[in-house]
Order: sequence, then structure tokens, then C-alpha cells
Amino acid sequence: MAAAATDTTMAPQAGAPGTTMLDIAGLNVSYPVYEEEPVRAVRDLDLSVRRGEIVGLVGESGSGKTTLARAVMGLLTQPGRIDSGSIQFDGKDMRALSENQLRAIRGRDIAMVIPNPRSELDPLIPVGKQIAAVARAHLDIGRAEADKMALDMLKAVHIPDPARRFRAFPHELSGGMAQRVVMAISLVCSPKFVISDDATSGLDVTVQAQVLDLLRTLVREHDTSMLFITRDVGITAHFCDRVAVIYRGEIVEFAKTGDFFDNPQHPYSVMLLAAFAHNPALRNKWHKPLASTEAEAGRACLYAPRCVHREDECDARHPDLRELGTRHLVRCHFPVERVA
Repeated sequence: MAAAATDTTMAPQAGAPGTTMLDIAGLNVSYPVYEEEPVRAVRDLDLSVRRGEIVGLVGESGSGKTTLARAVMGLLTQPGRIDSGSIQFDGKDMRALSENQLRAIRGRDIAMVIPNPRSELDPLIPVGKQIAAVARAHLDIGRAEADKMALDMLKAVHIPDPARRFRAFPHELSGGMAQRVVMAISLVCSPKFVISDDATSGLDVTVQAQVLDLLRTLVREHDTSMLFITRDVGITAHFCDRVAVIYRGEIVEFAKTGDFFDNPQHPYSVMLLAAFAHNPALRNKWHKPLASTEAEAGRACLYAPRCVHREDECDARHPDLRELGTRHLVRCHFPVERVA
């Protein structure tokens, strides 16, 4: 049996020194609840992203994906709090920075693309001016140069008739164009790191494919790293370099994309893939109905109440994240074995 992931050679590190852009270690995030135990949204989470790499973070709604993104940005919704752990970005300890220092990094070095672009855009300001305002705030340039950069970004994100759209207001844009404008805002300062938080979830399938292809191209051209958060495991197959699966705030599987899809080893990962296949029989095979009395029973393995592989050991001991293949990490006592 492989050693537990407490050995740093087994943990999801990003490779040789100097190649890691984001390194999260032992992160715990909770939300206090009146007269009850706090809700643990992120649990002892380790995750890293290399320079120029796209890592997909996959999980169902409520699994802690957005909480993790906001913790990285220093934008946790109150009363959320980081209880412990470290967040290192490009060698900087994000938890040690002041609010002013964080503001200087947000938008300039780290950018975030959200799923509802219309809530991000000011309805009273032309979209071109909104892009230019971000450039002026972070790059110390004049109005004319910022406007030119904004127009160039509208061209880069393939907005039709960019000179006219520069003067358009958000309500005059389609959903796909609004999402492209948000991408332009995020990338205008050539950030080192982009967090995409389910950014394409509300788009038409055709527009979604176009936006994903464009986002990947822009990230590659700028040598930008990305944490790509999604509920759709299928998107990661052709978009991400590595895939991390999160369940109830902890990483349960982390591998290269090809290895993950060729040989998923955590029962939850298999269930996600079965759900993506839209095959009820396959999904039912890998998903045990959750009894209401077991939903928060404090099992040692968080997934045990839903798992078809559940054994006594799953109730007795919390599984470590361990390496079962080359850089293939799985948090399970009884991982899925592929039948030849």
C-alpha cells in the first residue's frame, strides 16, 4: 500500500522549486453557525498550480469550490474565516498581506472570471471604459493608452465590431458577449493567475465552446496559470492539464487529465463521470441513496454514507490522500480497480 500523502513527495505539489504559481497547504475555512458547530467549507486542503498550467477543480454545488476561490483572493464572504493553513502566490504569503496590498494584487496579478457577467459589469458605464478603468488602476497609464488597451482586448476576445461595442452598455450585449467583456477585464493587465469560477455555466453550448477555446488561447498566449472551477467534469477533459476532484471541502482525487479519465479511482469521481454520461443505470450503480440520518453523521470518511465501496474501515478511519500511480493521488481506503 502506498504511503500517506504526509510525505511531501506524494502531496499535490507543482514540481521543481520556482515553478509553482499557487501553493495551498493545509487550508481550513469555516462559517460560524449560531449555537451550533461551525460549517467546515474547506478541510485540510492541499493544492498547487504550476506556471502556465490549467488545473480543473471539479465538484458538485456546495463542495467548497467558490469558497476556496474567495479564500485565495482574500474575499471570503462574512462570517467566513480561514482557521488555518497557508496560501502562497508567486512566493507571497497571501494571508500576511494587508488589504491594500491585496487590492494591488487583485486584478493586476490575480484575476477572477465569474459565471454571471451582468452582475460584474456596471450598467451605467460603457463596457470599453470599464475595461480601461481596470488598466488605469493597475498599470499607471493615461486615459488614451488605457482606451487603446481596452479596444485591443475587445479585439482579442473576438467581440464583433469592437470600436462600436467599446461604447456599448452591458444591457446592449448578448450573454456570450458580456462574458467575453468580463474575460477582457480579467486579462487586460496580463495577470499571472486567473480563477475561472464556473464562468461558462450559463451560456449556450455553442457559445460555451467558443468562450472556452478563446480563454485557453489567451491563457496560453500570456503564459498565465489558471484554476478552472466547474461542476461539469466533461469540460476538463479537453481544457485542463490536471484535474482535482473536491468533495465536502477536501480533495479526493488529483491527477493528470489523461490519467484521470483513463482510470478514475475514487468512487465519487466515477459517480461524477457516470452522471456526466447521462446514464441512470450507470449512475445508480455508483451512487448509494443518502439516508437522512447519515447526512451529517461525522463518519471518518466523508463520502462513506454515499459510497458503494463502504466497509467498516471507512467508518473507523479518515483516509489519507495517497499516491496510487505516477502523480495520481486518491483519498480512499478501497479505490476503484480497473478491470482489464
